[in-house]
Amino acid sequence: MKRCTAFQLRGILQLSILKTATASGAVLDIQAHSLALEIQFCCSYLVYAVKMDNDQQQQNLAQSSPQAVDEHELFMELSENDFLFEKKKKLLEVKGFDPKIKVKIKSDCSIKLVKSVLEEMLQMARIIHSDEVDLYFGGIDAFRPVGFCSPRNELESLRSILSIVDSSVSNGEQIRPKVFQDLRNATLDMIHEFGSNIGKDAQILANWNLDREKCLLQWGKSNGVKARLDIAYIEGAGRGAIAREDLTVGDIALEIPVSIIISEDLVHKTNMFPVLEKVEGISSETMLLLWSMKEKHDINSKFKVYFDALPEAFNTGLSFGIEAVMALDGTLLLDEIVQAKEHLRSQYDDLVPSLCNEHPDIFPPEVYTWDEFLWACELWYSNSMKVMFSDGKVRTCLIPIAGFLNHSISPHIMHYGRVDSATNSLKFPLTRSCRAGEECYLSYGNLSSSHLITFYGFLPKGENPYDVIPLDIDLSEVDSTEEAHPISNWSTHMVRGTWLSDNHAILHYGLPPPLLEHLRQARSLMLQSNITAQENLESELEILEDLQSTFDAMMQNLGEREPLVSENCDWDVKLALDFKDLQRRIISSIVTSCHAGRKLVEHELQNCTNNG
Repeated sequence: MKRCTAFQLRGILQLSILKTATASGAVLDIQAHSLALEIQFCCSYLVYAVKMDNDQQQQNLAQSSPQAVDEHELFMELSENDFLFEKKKKLLEVKGFDPKIKVKIKSDCSIKLVKSVLEEMLQMARIIHSDEVDLYFGGIDAFRPVGFCSPRNELESLRSILSIVDSSVSNGEQIRPKVFQDLRNATLDMIHEFGSNIGKDAQILANWNLDREKCLLQWGKSNGVKARLDIAYIEGAGRGAIAREDLTVGDIALEIPVSIIISEDLVHKTNMFPVLEKVEGISSETMLLLWSMKEKHDINSKFKVYFDALPEAFNTGLSFGIEAVMALDGTLLLDEIVQAKEHLRSQYDDLVPSLCNEHPDIFPPEVYTWDEFLWACELWYSNSMKVMFSDGKVRTCLIPIAGFLNHSISPHIMHYGRVDSATNSLKFPLTRSCRAGEECYLSYGNLSSSHLITFYGFLPKGENPYDVIPLDIDLSEVDSTEEAHPISNWSTHMVRGTWLSDNHAILHYGLPPPLLEHLRQARSLMLQSNITAQENLESELEILEDLQSTFDAMMQNLGEREPLVSENCDWDVKLALDFKDLQRRIISSIVTSCHAGRKLVEHELQNCTNNG
C-alpha cells in the first residue's frame, strides 16, 4: 500500500455576512450572480422532554397529594436532523449511552447524588452539542469520561440541561419537585463557576466621545428598545456593550422591537425595488446592501441616527493595505483576503455601473462608488444577523444597538435569532451571568481567527478552538467507509494548537486522533493483525517523522518573526503580524509534539529491543 508521507495546506475561502448564535452550514448568495457566502443558522441538536410516571401525573392534575414522587425521568434525545447524527450516535453508544437518553432521578436524592446525575447528563449533552471540530479533536476513548470540549460546547450543554429542568413546569407539574430545584441550582452553580473563571471588568476609556452612540440609545428607547446595557469605548476592543447592572442567567440584556429592525421589507417600499427585482439572480441581501448605500445619506431617513453612529471605516481584512497583505505571506489568510476582495470587485463591476448608467436618478454614480460599496459590504458582513420572524420566514437583518455587542469564544448571549411573537420583539437572553461593569459578549458563531479578521477585523481573546489548519491528504487508498469506521471516518483532516489537547501520551501526542488513525491505516497498521509490536512502533515513528518534516517546512514558509513596534505600525499591519504569530505558535506546537512523540516511541522501541 502506498505510503502517506506528505501533506499540502489547502486554502478554504469562507465568506460570511452573519453573526449567529450556533453553527450549522447553509449557503446564501449575497451579491448578484454567484458569490456564495457561508451562513450559519440557529439549530438545536437537543430534543428534550421531562416525563413523570402516570401516578404522579394524575396526582399533580388532581392536586390531591403533596407527597413527593419516587422517581422522575429526564429525557435527552439526539436529533436525527443533526448532520453529524451517525457519528454522535456511535459515540454515545461507545460511551454506554442510548441515543434516546433517559436519566432517572429519585425525589429523595441527596445533593451528592444530584451532582452525580448532573455530571452524567453533562457528558451526554457534550456529545449531543458537539460540532465537527469538537468531534474531530475530541478523540474516542470508552474508558475516559467525556470531558470539556470547548467554551461554546460547555455553555450550550449546561443551558440545554437547564432548559430540560425548567420545562418540568410546563409538563403538568404545578410545583417543581425539590430534586428538580436542586438539579437546577447545581446546573446554575456550574454555569456561574464557568463564568467566574472568565469575567473581568472592561477597561473603559472614559475620555472617548460617545455622543452619537448615546443619541442612538435614546432613539432606541423612544422607539421601544429595552436595554440593560450601556455603550462604552473599551481598550483594545473599540466600542462595546457594558452591563448596567448585575445580570443573571435568563435575564434579557436587550430587547429590540421589530419596528426598528432593518430587513428586506424596507427595500420593497422604495423606488429601487421595481428595478432590482428584474435583475436576474439578485438576492434580497444584495438589495439591502444597495439600499443601505443610499439610505445612509438620506437626512430624512428613519434610521439616520443609526447610520450616523456607524464608523466611517470598519477596518476589516477587506480593507487591508498592500503592506498588511504582504505581511501575511505564507499564511492561508493571504489567499482568503485576496480572493474575497476579487469576488467583491467582480460583483461590483458586474452590477453597479450598469444600474448607475441605466437609472442614475435612483442609483446616483457619486453614491454608488467602489469605496462606498466596500463600506456597505463590511457593514453587512460585520453587523448583520439572521432572524426568524413570527411568520416563520428567516431574513438577513441589521439590528440597531445590538451591533455594539462584541464576539467572544465564551459569550454571555448565544441564542437570539427568533422574534418573540407575544411581544413582537427580538430578545437577547443571557446564557451566563454578567456583572455590572463587565462587557457583555455575543457569539457570532464558531469562527476561526482568519475568518474573524477578514470579515470582522479582530483577533478574539483567549484560545480559539476553531483556529484550525486544514490538510490536503490523499484518501483514495484508505478504507474510510462510514460502515467500517463510523466514528473515526473523516473526509477531511486538520490540525490545531496541541496545547488544547489533554492527552500527550504515546499514540496520542496531543495530535488529532482521526489524523493519526488515517496515517496508520495508510500503512496497514490497523488492517493486519500479524504485525509485531516493534513493526508498529517503527511505523509510528515514521508517521511522526513525516508530520514533523511537513510542519517544519510550513514554519520555514512563514519566515522569521518580524520585530513589531506598535506605535509605529498601522492597524492592519499589526493585525496581520499578530495573526502570523498565531500561525507560528500553532505550527510550532505541532512540531514540538511530534518531536516529543518521537522520543516516547524511540524509548518504547528501545524497550522492545532490550526485551527481545
